[in-house]
Amino acid sequence: MGGSDESIKYELSQTAYIKLVLHALKHPSSAVNGILVGRLSSDNTTVQISDAMPVSHSACGLLPPLEIALTQAEEYYCKEGELNVVGYYHANERYDDSELGPAARKIGDHIFRYFPQAAVLLLDNKKLDVSIKGKGRDPAAVLFTRDSSKAWRQVGSERTNQLVLKEPSAHALLADHITSKKWLEIVDFEDHLDDISKDWVNPNLFK
Repeated sequence: MGGSDESIKYELSQTAYIKLVLHALKHPSSAVNGILVGRLSSDNTTVQISDAMPVSHSACGLLPPLEIALTQAEEYYCKEGELNVVGYYHANERYDDSELGPAARKIGDHIFRYFPQAAVLLLDNKKLDVSIKGKGRDPAAVLFTRDSSKAWRQVGSERTNQLVLKEPSAHALLADHITSKKWLEIVDFEDHLDDISKDWVNPNLFK
């Protein structure tokens, strides 16, 4: 099973969702990206995205730093349990840019080689504005999967949404974290390379 099988659902945990949004909010004038971690459900119907690991805020198009981050993420989560890198997230630099660019597609291809049900999530700034105001119920992200022609395409619609939030409380909690400026505390891999005392796993972010 691989590519854009429309029978597969993508379930985004509250933790993963809030972390990727906070990462984007911390760097509003830059593109940001990161790694999605999770597992394929035992019945092979759902990709369960349990965590997000912020990677970069200034070098999103460079594959070598991401490969190092991928290696470290795999080492960390293999120790923690049966989790794998299952996808990638990206937020464009411009507010009105809703295109999945070549760099994001290339990184998605890289992850796809190891996890054929890989997801690429593109943050939707307009949806994010709605959700922050408490009016949205869906994730403020657009889901892309790779189809049989090896192209990344947007999947799902309002009627057949393949991307869902695991916890309904995610939007309310996100609003609380935005009010408290929690985004100031999030660390990405690029920050870690500049100062190794900063933990890009962000284990204490929500404690």
